[in-house]
Amino acid sequence: MSSAAPGFANPTREAIKHAVLIIGALIVILPFYVMVSYSLKSPKEIESNTGGFIGSQELFVDEYCVKLGNPEENCLVKPYVYNYTQAFKKAPLLRYLLNGVIVTVSIFVLQILVAVPCAYALAKLPFKGREYVFNMVLFCLLIPVHAIALPLYVMLAKTGLTNTYAALVIPWTISVFGIFLMRQFFKTVPDDLIDAARMDGLSELSIVWRVMVPTAIPALLAFAIFSVVAHWNDYFWPRVVITGDQSLFTPPLGLRVFKGDADGSSWGPMMATATIIVAPLIVAFLLAQRRFIEGITLSGMK
Repeated sequence: MSSAAPGFANPTREAIKHAVLIIGALIVILPFYVMVSYSLKSPKEIESNTGGFIGSQELFVDEYCVKLGNPEENCLVKPYVYNYTQAFKKAPLLRYLLNGVIVTVSIFVLQILVAVPCAYALAKLPFKGREYVFNMVLFCLLIPVHAIALPLYVMLAKTGLTNTYAALVIPWTISVFGIFLMRQFFKTVPDDLIDAARMDGLSELSIVWRVMVPTAIPALLAFAIFSVVAHWNDYFWPRVVITGDQSLFTPPLGLRVFKGDADGSSWGPMMATATIIVAPLIVAFLLAQRRFIEGITLSGMK
């Protein structure tokens, strides 16, 4: 029986690995395929699941247009045009997208202001109980959001902050994952660099923002992807604290507008809205992919 030469991978094993990865990728991509496909097809094609990926793109009558009293010949529209225009007509989607930007950017900025100094202290400053504090950070990583949702809601309700931007931002300003990730990266920074900065007369806070942060750009981008994706797509918490004011809806909450009752759901516009919501995240990830992988890799070195 022959075995693979040292330094060379077993071809059969590599083929199995690639097959598993391809199958996993297809499973992950399938929902996005359906989402984009439905956003391009007519209601009848969606209901009957026909037409392939983009559908026949035949003109069909916009029933909402006819209800307004317009003749049918003036209400013919392409499926993809109808779906994407309805995404903006049926709901103030631009407002929801703006809310998403305000919330995610605010959370990320505040998380960085808290996480970076904390991570620097845990990585580079010797003090009594440092390992205990770090163990508490690791423990907090195990606490699910849903376990603390009720106490957080009660606190915000007592202070009258529900149905405000503050309710969407304040609970997430401290990210234990951000502290952990940045601490792991800062451990890879040579102590000589910090000692040189101290000899130049920089204070500890100056070292954090003028020395450590510029070296940690890959880790910051990696954390930015995690933070922005998590809070941009969050449905649970906004659904809890935003109960009356639709002008504060975040993009995922905006999808509820397309959920019908007796007359069914507007699947085409709903999928078009979902595509618009997801597109910025995909573009941002593709642009930052290299730095993202670099940040994750370097953060795990120690």
